[in-house]
Order: sequence, then structure tokens, then C-alpha cells
Amino acid sequence: MLNNWLKTTLLMAAIVALFGAVGMLLGGAVGMLIALLLGGAMNLWAYWNSDKRVLRMYNAQEVGPTDAPEFYNLVAELAQRADLPMPRVYLIDEAQPNAFATGRNPEHAAVAATTGILRMLSARELRGVMAHELAHVKNRDILTSTLSATVAGAISALAQFGMFFGGDRDRPNFVVQLVIMILAPLAATLIQMAISRAREFGADRGGAKISGDPEALAAALRKIDAYARGTPMHTADLHPETAQMMIINPLSGGDLAGLFRTHPATEQRVARLLELARRGV
Repeated sequence: MLNNWLKTTLLMAAIVALFGAVGMLLGGAVGMLIALLLGGAMNLWAYWNSDKRVLRMYNAQEVGPTDAPEFYNLVAELAQRADLPMPRVYLIDEAQPNAFATGRNPEHAAVAATTGILRMLSARELRGVMAHELAHVKNRDILTSTLSATVAGAISALAQFGMFFGGDRDRPNFVVQLVIMILAPLAATLIQMAISRAREFGADRGGAKISGDPEALAAALRKIDAYARGTPMHTADLHPETAQMMIINPLSGGDLAGLFRTHPATEQRVARLLELARRGV
């Protein structure tokens, strides 16, 4: 089985190659450059500011060693084990059990958990979850997701603008343009979702190594998945673009099947974690 980093590298290469092909077909070199610059500018802003935006969006409250000592000290212990700077720690007053990490790099990272997950999980299971989130920080997954979003957004922009890029002999006719305009964003979305799933597998493995307890994360994922299905998170429903950040998809409608999932199936994640435990990883 391919290493998750190799999978991500290949998927990133695929989405960049798709961008190049669509750009040359629809917009030529100039159109491709314009779309990339626009997408890059928007996502560069998001890369530097998305942590503040998403924390405000969920009304997350920063806590310290006096506000939530057990939770804060748990994160501090795991950050030390992972050889990471201490992230900012937040709580979100939501019944749904969930958690996420954000921040442009380990020096500017934040981890957040809902009050629901603190109530539902045992200390051992919560430790597994927060180790998973710190693995996202260690792996710089925010950067990976930003890059994939930049190229996917640029492909969508090219497809939308394709009809305005002339019709000379060096460019496809209208029917071909129409097909590209429909299929290119779909293909970009599929690749972007595949990158997201690969990074979740990577964070599961990394979190298991940080905590030294893959079975704890497996048990936590089972619980979170079961409860999250029946407990809506209204902010996530209003802002579905944030769903991929969470440890389990928070949307009340559930994941779309198959290739459109932002997260791997929980059964697959649990099986891989239990295999790690059997191998003593």
C-alpha cells in the first residue's frame, strides 16, 4: 500500500497536471496564469487568516491552565511528546462531539474541541483525538489543503470563464468547451477530496504514534461517529466548507458516498488503527 505522503504527492501532481491541461485548452497560457494568480491570492489570504476566521465562526473560546486544566495539560503533554510548540487551546460550546486543528504552521497553531467531546469521551480517548489533531499540525496539513484548494479553485475559475476565451482554431469548439467546463471542476473536486482523505489517514497514524495508543483513537472514532450522526452542528451546516477540518464529518446530512467524502469511512480508519495496535506501532 502506498505511503500516505506518496499518495498526497501523486494527487497534488495530478491536480496540477489537470490545471495545466484545462488552462491550455480553455484559456491558453495567459488564461491559465490569470486563474492561478486569482486562486492563489484568495487562498494565500485564507492561509494567513483562516484560523482566526474559523475560530470566530464557531465562537471558540481560548482556555488556559486555569480555565480547563485537565484538557490544557493533556494537550501540553502531547505537544511535548510530538516535539511541537504549545498550540493555542480552544473550547467550542457545542453538543456534537468533534475537534479540529488550524493554523498556518506549528508556531501559529490552534486546536479546538467541543464541550460535547469532552463530556462523551474518556480521558484516554480524548488523548487519542487530540494526538490526531496535533499530527495534522506536525504534518502541516493546512498548507497541503490550501495548495490543493488553490489549484482546484483556479480550475473552477478557468471552467467558468472558458466560454469567454475566444473560438479560434487553436482552441476547442463550443461543445468541447462545455464538456470541459462541466467535467474539469468535478475532477478537481474528486482529487481534492482524495487528498483530504489521505491526510486523515496520515493524521490517524501520526496521532497513534504521538499518543502511543492507537486503540484509544479507534474507540474515540467509533463513539464520535455514532453520536455525531444524530447531533447537528448548526455552524457546520451553515459553513460546510469547514467540514473537512473536523475529525469526523459534522454535517447533519452525512457524507456523500464514495469519492465525494471529505473523510475516509470510519470503519476503515478504525481497522487501520487496530492493525497498528496489533503491530505494536
